[in-house]
Amino acid sequence: MTWRVRPVGILAGYLADLVFADPARRHPVAGFGRCATTLEGLTYRGSRMSGAVHTAILVGFLTAVGALLQRRVRGPARAALIAGATWTALGGTTLARTGSAMADLLAADDIGGARALLPSLCGRDPAVLDAAGLIRAACESVAENTSDAQVAPLVWAALAGTPGVLAYRGINTLDAMIGNRSARYAQFGWAAARSDDIANYLPARLTGVLTALCAPLVGGSPSRAAQAWRRDASQHPSPNAGVPEAAFAGALGVRLGGPTRYRHQLEIRPSLGDGPAPTVEDLRRAVRLSRLVQGAALIVAVAVSAAGRSGQRRRP
Repeated sequence: MTWRVRPVGILAGYLADLVFADPARRHPVAGFGRCATTLEGLTYRGSRMSGAVHTAILVGFLTAVGALLQRRVRGPARAALIAGATWTALGGTTLARTGSAMADLLAADDIGGARALLPSLCGRDPAVLDAAGLIRAACESVAENTSDAQVAPLVWAALAGTPGVLAYRGINTLDAMIGNRSARYAQFGWAAARSDDIANYLPARLTGVLTALCAPLVGGSPSRAAQAWRRDASQHPSPNAGVPEAAFAGALGVRLGGPTRYRHQLEIRPSLGDGPAPTVEDLRRAVRLSRLVQGAALIVAVAVSAAGRSGQRRRP
């Protein structure tokens, strides 16, 4: 029965995210972020080397703790451990709820409320965005974070158990904190950003595949999702974010991308997809598509982890 521990734990962690989502207070990821900020006060220098040391200390600590705990527990306790680690790393339910709340605000023409909510989705400057800009930003964030906050944790839980999913969440959190191109973090955040690129390479492409497969369930086209991915994703400045964003754009039949204002800089991004600009209803469809992709990723993760553990069990 030991081969069932990991898939059962992954399923339990997914269900815990559906029920509890991200707690508003005392979330373990927030605690990790505070530790990272404290350590930054000691490790910060304007160089790649110091940033690499900073990233290695934090991610190495999470990996070591996860490996130690995984070695020391057995049976149901190990399943509970994987479930807790997976729940900690997942953010798909909160993402979908926030996307839906954004759509409700925009449908009510509450631009102020939508601008106040946008930082919960992405790091763009909401003050410069009108309703169309807020819709586009929300759609792109829902697409990208479907991969980062849900598919990727499930992939790493399936492939590497508790150490893998904790390490992934640490890398992704550090990328969000210091992996930007601001003057302070252009060099210091390099290692965190590159680590995140590596960790999300496979999950982003799995997200693209699942998006195309799920497209008909939201009235979309698998072929248009695949076409937009193939044609447009490589033009995105991120090696990974362009995949889910382009696939979502094609699946929904809308156009994403274009000039993107962050607090530290303006980025001129390529167009993704070839349809009209997204509407509030398209944002609601993006949220539904995200939920479908999340569920499909769970099926893949459970299947992969069960097959892998079963193979280990049969090996002489």
